[in-house]
Amino acid sequence: MSGAIENLFHEDRRFPPSDVMKNGANAKEELVARAAADPLAFWAGEAEKLAWRKPFTQVLDDSDAPFYRWFADGTLNVTESCLDRHLAEHGDRVAFHWEGEPGDTREISYRQLHLEVCQFANGLRSLGIGKGDTVAIYMGMVPEIVVAMLACARIGAPHSVVFGGFSSDALRERNADANSKAVITCDGAWRRGKVVPLKENVDVALEGETTVEHVIVVRRTENEVQWTDGRDHWFDELVQGQPETCEPEIMNAEDLLYILYTSGSTGKPKGIAHSQGGYLTGVSSTFRNVFDIHDDDVYWCTADCGWVTGHSYIVYGPLANCATSVIYEGSPDYPDQDRFWALVASHGVTILYTAPTAIRTFMKWGDHLPARHDLSSLRLLGSVGEPINPEAWMWYHEHIGGGKCPIVDTWWQTETGAIMITPLPGVTTLKPGSATRPYPGIDASVVDEEGNEVAPGGGGFLVVNSPWPSMLRTIHGDPERYREVYWSRFPGRYFPGDGCKLDEESYFWLLGRVDDVMLVSGHNLSTTEVESALVDHPAVAEAAVVGRSDPRTGQAIAAFVTLKGDRVGNEELLQELRSHVATKIGPIAKPASIVFTSDLPKTRSGKIMRRLLRDISEKRQLGDVTTLANSEIVEAIRDGAQTSKED
Repeated sequence: MSGAIENLFHEDRRFPPSDVMKNGANAKEELVARAAADPLAFWAGEAEKLAWRKPFTQVLDDSDAPFYRWFADGTLNVTESCLDRHLAEHGDRVAFHWEGEPGDTREISYRQLHLEVCQFANGLRSLGIGKGDTVAIYMGMVPEIVVAMLACARIGAPHSVVFGGFSSDALRERNADANSKAVITCDGAWRRGKVVPLKENVDVALEGETTVEHVIVVRRTENEVQWTDGRDHWFDELVQGQPETCEPEIMNAEDLLYILYTSGSTGKPKGIAHSQGGYLTGVSSTFRNVFDIHDDDVYWCTADCGWVTGHSYIVYGPLANCATSVIYEGSPDYPDQDRFWALVASHGVTILYTAPTAIRTFMKWGDHLPARHDLSSLRLLGSVGEPINPEAWMWYHEHIGGGKCPIVDTWWQTETGAIMITPLPGVTTLKPGSATRPYPGIDASVVDEEGNEVAPGGGGFLVVNSPWPSMLRTIHGDPERYREVYWSRFPGRYFPGDGCKLDEESYFWLLGRVDDVMLVSGHNLSTTEVESALVDHPAVAEAAVVGRSDPRTGQAIAAFVTLKGDRVGNEELLQELRSHVATKIGPIAKPASIVFTSDLPKTRSGKIMRRLLRDISEKRQLGDVTTLANSEIVEAIRDGAQTSKED
């Protein structure tokens, strides 16, 4: 047993780029060849596309690895690349089409966005907030969240955006770690027609807390809020009368731009620290080339700014490229399950970037919903957040893209800052379920447990062999944890914690976290591959698979399955699914148990909480469920698991 992950699932479908896409794409074969020949020169060229106050002369400083520094003698303010430089020629271009959940709308031009950012930045300065002061942002998806992030960047104050669905405890913990001086929030946010009481959550988070001096509140839902005089300020009153221009703080390329917290294996969130120049280089380059942005495109990333996808591909990447984007405040099923497709049609969206979890949910809701709407404006689709199973890829391609849109299936992390493995739509032949190949300038490979690169057709652990500009610089306040978590497993290489396989053409197939790999009868099996095989069955909408302890096989495969439409789970379908997995992968991968459920436990970002499913499978006391969006489903699944049949 080598410790490599078994490569059992095969995909034979191919989708080469069209001639139109080849000829018109921003990224062509020449760019790929140039980056391969000299990665540092490639990244220097991408960085030079930004607005620098003092041009850099050194591209990479690797003298204190793994604390790499990029463009370290250059200075800039990222908002000048995102706003100021566009005003002369494109000031009236729409930066954001915003739609609130209740149906209210705003169009914000680059000129208007620049003005609002400057006025709010001046408002922050009037409160004594400036360079080096960390500001927490805890908001819904309203335009002011973008204004807040950019205003912080304008004055050199690192921002720490906390997802508006997180609890007061989560906000308190992040404020304490980041030593936040201020919190920007809303009175409330709309979610499925109800008010999420954001200001109330902030008040609870700040009980007994001493570092936060100011709370700035955007009026959104007009719910009644408690008020602390001297500490609390209405956003509109703070910006009223402020000057319409704001001199930007000039920052070193390696100064801190933001902290974003992501979950850690110890339970303590990790504060991922991103810099200025390197981060903006990475997100600007990848946005331009992966999404093939052109002047007439309307781009929609359905993420929330509380996650890195929102930072990189709602705010900084699109604005650096003078793109026109859509922002939507609410839930995809409010007031109806076709809200997303209505938005695509009404705004003429040409590029759509969403998550596999959402795609599988749309599959479950039914093909008839997107069919109600004219989606012909779409020309490019994207996927982000986790590996996408081939059948969800095909549904997305056929029912959303009309069979004509390439899909850029992207792999990256909070830590990487920008997309790392991805198709280029004018270059890459697509394979459903594969993120294909590393982005130009990224040196990634798949290795076994000893760090030896695996041959095509093998599986193992994804590593990045060389530094890249948008990489995290450290874990905030804990540089030793940074070394240990990311650089100790394979010395000299960045290890993201993901399993991966290479097919015979050296395409990368991401398999999810290595702690989601099951050891069954001496074989390392990826949960992602078994889930893909289950969802390949026409009755299945979504599946989650975990490994549970088994005295005979080491681990046994436990599957949790939601069905399409009105299908009902029964013994006949259970055996049919087990046989289907055996046919698609092999008998070793047949689930030992299958639980049919109406939903799966998911976090508010849409990720399946497999930890809870493992607890249920092994009949353990359940862990924390406070971050779930649908905690009520856990008891229903546990009841189902107690009555399910096993092989």
